[in-house]
Amino acid sequence: MASIAVNIRDIHEQIKAACLSAGRESETVRLIAVSKTKPASLVKEAFDAGQVAFGESYVQEFLDKSQDPLLDRIPIEWHFIGHLQSNKVRFIIDKVTLVHGIDRISTAEELSKRAVQHNIQVDYLLEVNTSGETSKYGMQPDEIAAAAETLFRMPNITLRGLMTIASPDRVKAREEFRNLRLLLDSLKKISSNPEKLTELSMGMSSDFEDAIHEGATMIRIGSAIFGWR
Repeated sequence: MASIAVNIRDIHEQIKAACLSAGRESETVRLIAVSKTKPASLVKEAFDAGQVAFGESYVQEFLDKSQDPLLDRIPIEWHFIGHLQSNKVRFIIDKVTLVHGIDRISTAEELSKRAVQHNIQVDYLLEVNTSGETSKYGMQPDEIAAAAETLFRMPNITLRGLMTIASPDRVKAREEFRNLRLLLDSLKKISSNPEKLTELSMGMSSDFEDAIHEGATMIRIGSAIFGWR
């Protein structure tokens, strides 16, 4: 298998090609390396290759990894990309740059409460179940507008955009990515601060090029960097 550094370089080349095809600047797409289940040593290897942003999905694993002596003194940008339960918010509130997977108002309320307690501002994304699959987390698309009206008023947290995990079928996935972009556009119309709604976290190792064509600003890549878990 190619080294992590080579894999990261190759992915950036694919990002550039996809952006060129879509008429976008490659700097408008951020690579989030999905490091869940991977040891600190591989995260350090990716960091040394120039990767800064990493996505974790399990709270205890994230806490252990972020405090590992290999990583605790380097400026990693941690993203929490997994399903987040309200009772786990307090453990990560001051340790992550962006929470990708808020999927209910009650979790956002807890995020806001803890952010107020810590006197910090926390950015987050709403997870949307664009595929309609019952096995996936996320709000239904038709719930987002009403929820946003409540979310916009919560102190110390800022909604920055939307996140989804698309269908495995590439044709369906492309449509779901497009629908997420249109949903974000509709949120901008009802927000008093539409300039803050900038992020679409969508696309993984198998479909990130399609996601880029539909407006992804963040792609979450695991296996194409670290290999299969």
